[in-house]
Amino acid sequence: MAQGRVIVVAGPTASGKSALALALAERFQGTVINADAMQTYDTFPILTAQPTAEERAGVPHALYGVMPLSETLSAARWRTLASTEIERSLAAARTPILCGGSGLYLRTLMQGIAAVPDVPLEIREQANADWQSLGADAFRARLAGKDPAAVLRLKPGDRQRHVRAWEVVLATGRPLSDWQADTDAPAPWHFTTVLLTSDRSWLRDRIESRFDAMLTQGVLAEVRTVFDRAPDPRWPGLKAHGAPELFRHFRGELELGKARQIAIDHTRQYAKRQMTWFRHQMAPDLVVDPQSAQSLEVVAQYLTKTEV
Repeated sequence: MAQGRVIVVAGPTASGKSALALALAERFQGTVINADAMQTYDTFPILTAQPTAEERAGVPHALYGVMPLSETLSAARWRTLASTEIERSLAAARTPILCGGSGLYLRTLMQGIAAVPDVPLEIREQANADWQSLGADAFRARLAGKDPAAVLRLKPGDRQRHVRAWEVVLATGRPLSDWQADTDAPAPWHFTTVLLTSDRSWLRDRIESRFDAMLTQGVLAEVRTVFDRAPDPRWPGLKAHGAPELFRHFRGELELGKARQIAIDHTRQYAKRQMTWFRHQMAPDLVVDPQSAQSLEVVAQYLTKTEV
């Protein structure tokens, strides 16, 4: 594999990204670099389906389980961490293989990012409180007075993006649209993107069977250990799919069977959102059906033919 190429294996949760990335790393002397936000945290290796110790022993892996739950991992911070690991992999004459479903993180690395400073938690909370107290229309009108360009491109009911634009104004005194105009240059490497897409019913079954496998592997004890520490509910790492539902089970609010079903349903909804994002935001070099027994060979042949 030529120096300077970075392979990207993307797709929705439970679509088989990790298995494909591992197989490609074995085939092309690669390093698997995590591009999944929740797998970056160190507390839920089972719940977030991180690579096993055996898999890590066979192939170098990076950025899995490296951050405490209390820390916030922004796209900009991940980009810095991933860039370091890519350079390290290339310096060792190994092929960097980014693997994950956090599409925004991947786009930030591949296309560049606006250098917006991190917003303090108290300001984020204030911006959310302002939305609640003012209501959508009044909030939008106030934001228009500070960042009219942002309001023009936002749908009226898009709470998340309105609040994001307002918190940036509060924190920096500068409109988000101005920050976004100052986008960093994209990364210098050649990216080859492989997107996994499958039949929806197959993926829904995979999500269910994977969660059931986690239950047999000890995920209840894993999550209970964190629950018993009474963590701050605002910690970003607690958003891992299944954690909120199991926390409710431990508090006596849900029977385990109900918690299981809600967690599976939420994960399925997330997978649907991921695929919508990838269809509209990413132009993959190769689309592969993970149900196919030939998916590895299809990808390997494509990579060999398109060496840079």
